[in-house]
Amino acid sequence: MSLKAIGFDADDTLWQNEQFYRLTEARFAELLSDYADPADLSAKLLETEKRTLGLYGFGIKGFTLSMIETAIQVTDGKIPSSVVADILAAGRDMLSHPIETLPHARETLEQLMGTYRLILITKGDLFDQERKLAQSGLGEFFDAVEIVSDKTAATYERIFRSHAEGPGSALVVGNSLKSDIVPAIAAGSWGVYVPHALTWSYEHVEAPADEPRFRQIEHLGQLTEVLDHLR
Repeated sequence: MSLKAIGFDADDTLWQNEQFYRLTEARFAELLSDYADPADLSAKLLETEKRTLGLYGFGIKGFTLSMIETAIQVTDGKIPSSVVADILAAGRDMLSHPIETLPHARETLEQLMGTYRLILITKGDLFDQERKLAQSGLGEFFDAVEIVSDKTAATYERIFRSHAEGPGSALVVGNSLKSDIVPAIAAGSWGVYVPHALTWSYEHVEAPADEPRFRQIEHLGQLTEVLDHLR
């Protein structure tokens, strides 16, 4: 094997992200506490998010629209305008939260830069992902940045053929089995799974433990050891 390129997921792999969704969802439940039980509201919100992903896409703006749509549903269209305003304010707060890089992110990228072609591969809203990358201070380590609407095997094949020597000589690192690992392996790449304490339930699938190109580590600081074993 001749590994040439490494694709890094961003949200909850390089910096914190899901925690802000959880906090906002708790705020949403409090706003709608007179109309729905928190558990039922959470289930309805997830159902709305799944149903509208094809329209709104991934990211904070789609999440905010899903909250408003769910609020209209659970109030039978009687949601007060003040609550809509509060939901919009919560979405704006998410779009301005400070970026907190995860442990070992910077030092790992520093170690790998120059040895491998490093590619940031993230999905979501273009403006927000660009903002987070700029504020993270990690942009200097990447040879290419791809902000995509979704992550599939075809996505990884296109990216690694465009920025490297193809998926067979590439590896993907991420916290989502569904978006980062499974499709990367399906494309012919290696997949290194770095679990995060908080992962959106939509991203939950079984780990491809029997796949020879699958690896799992506890944190990014262990990635270089994995790479050494693959050489």
